[in-house]
Amino acid sequence: MSGWGWLCWTPCLDSGPVYPDPRPFSLPSSLPQWPQGGGFAKGRICIGELEVIKITAFQKIWSCAEFSRKCSGATFYRPIGIPDSFFSLGHYGQTNDKPSHGFVLVAREVESSGEIIGNTGDTRLPALEKPQDYKLVWCSNYGRNHHFGCLPCGYFWLPLPPEGYKTLGYVVTTSPSKPSLEEVRCVRSDLTESCETHEMIFNVGAEVLVFQVRNARPCHRSIWAKGLPVGTFSCTHINFGEEMEISCLKNFDSSLHAMPNLEQIHALIHHYGPTLIFHPKEIYLPSSIPWFFNNGATLYKKGETIGEYIDADGSNLPKGGTNDGQYWIDLPNDDRKNYVKYGRLESAELYVHVKPSLGGTFTDIAMWVFCPFNGPATIKIGVINVSMSKIGQHVGDWEHFTLRISNFTGELWSIYFSQHSGGEWVDASSLEYIAGNRAIVYSSKSGHASYPHPGNYLQGCEKLGIGVRNDAAQSVFSVDSSSKYKVVAAEYLGDIVTEPSWLQFMREWGPKITYSSRSELDKILSILPMNIKFSVESIFKRLPMELYGEEGPTGPKEKNNWEADERS
Repeated sequence: MSGWGWLCWTPCLDSGPVYPDPRPFSLPSSLPQWPQGGGFAKGRICIGELEVIKITAFQKIWSCAEFSRKCSGATFYRPIGIPDSFFSLGHYGQTNDKPSHGFVLVAREVESSGEIIGNTGDTRLPALEKPQDYKLVWCSNYGRNHHFGCLPCGYFWLPLPPEGYKTLGYVVTTSPSKPSLEEVRCVRSDLTESCETHEMIFNVGAEVLVFQVRNARPCHRSIWAKGLPVGTFSCTHINFGEEMEISCLKNFDSSLHAMPNLEQIHALIHHYGPTLIFHPKEIYLPSSIPWFFNNGATLYKKGETIGEYIDADGSNLPKGGTNDGQYWIDLPNDDRKNYVKYGRLESAELYVHVKPSLGGTFTDIAMWVFCPFNGPATIKIGVINVSMSKIGQHVGDWEHFTLRISNFTGELWSIYFSQHSGGEWVDASSLEYIAGNRAIVYSSKSGHASYPHPGNYLQGCEKLGIGVRNDAAQSVFSVDSSSKYKVVAAEYLGDIVTEPSWLQFMREWGPKITYSSRSELDKILSILPMNIKFSVESIFKRLPMELYGEEGPTGPKEKNNWEADERS
């Protein structure tokens, strides 16, 4: 303990709500028997020299009921029920204000540690190795034997790896004695990837002594990225500029054998496909792409005043390239224009892109919905709501939400709700379900952003009550994505899924709008009192440019999240 006592203090003296320890979460309905084939939902995944299993059964080690009025506290666990020949890589922790729905990976070697490397005669180091020692990085109240909500004291240890190895997680104890060297394993460096911190688990201390615990995830996350999270957490003293001391695993299996085949994809969508519910006052509803094309959607080319009607399958659209501004799609230039802009709910379907996530240990099912028109926004300034005539409106609106499925079991893990220029991942434990394991996705009025629950969401400054309203509510206007969908892309399956012609259109699905959106904002600012005028103007400047609609939106394949991870 010598040299580390200064890192131990009583974290909190405030009184406030005390959260009970997290209760385990399970989906509303049991999982079906998934179609057989490949390595999907087999319970374990081979990632090269290692085979990993997801553990969701834990033994509680230490909990602090609350750290401050603004924090719920946290509980930390060690994995239990680890199969023979598998080893823990670190402990698990989470906040107390949500059900327990986490995991940690355990691993075993699948190749001989004595394999010869090339012609050098050197033998490969084992994939897993015991730590050499532990370093105490924090304890909850050194020198004291009691504290409100934090009894007994908790100790956080960093395993110190042998040379050539990396640590993948921390260990928590309630004793000042160092953990056993058998508690965890370190992983050979070349089998790991760099990590970054993510969601906060807890944050304690003040001024120069601030200790944070956050979830860890791979730095690089995309269709082709190989890093996968272990489910462990990272500890940092933020005032000292410490570098990340743990790593993630790396998947060396290029076949991605744990990803679902096409039959399994359909089974997943049938079982989990959410119901997309539109606002009861929504007038700009979705349609299918064939309905949009069949009812006069027109392709325009720069420099030409007469457009060309688009074939039902989009086969006469220019394909590939980039968004060079040479082509765009517009509503019909005849009496069908107003009819088409309101969409056709009965024809609507979700367009599905299936892609590997987090090193192929998860499957992301991105579900895209198309609306022929995006309505104008409503600006909220305190108790005043101002309906815009132009800001926010544009032809052709592509929105999406994404289901994240565990490839270990086929369990729905979370859903990403896309909201204009950003969005949020919502854990399965916080979703609203309509039938069995099918969640509800609420689409906001006019703008079609996705939300997990009904409500009046503000895009801007919630604290001041200034921004763009996104209202979501129950209604009879809905699309059941579990039955009304088409799989349009799954690159990892090769030629099994044929992408439709319209998906290759990389230009804009709406014309450039020539009005000045600033003029509408200036009208609002001109009637505001001086004491709030500048605050409102600064918030307007921070709103995403896409809200102003001067450029038509691009299609799904031009979005960053087509290959990259969702923004979060």
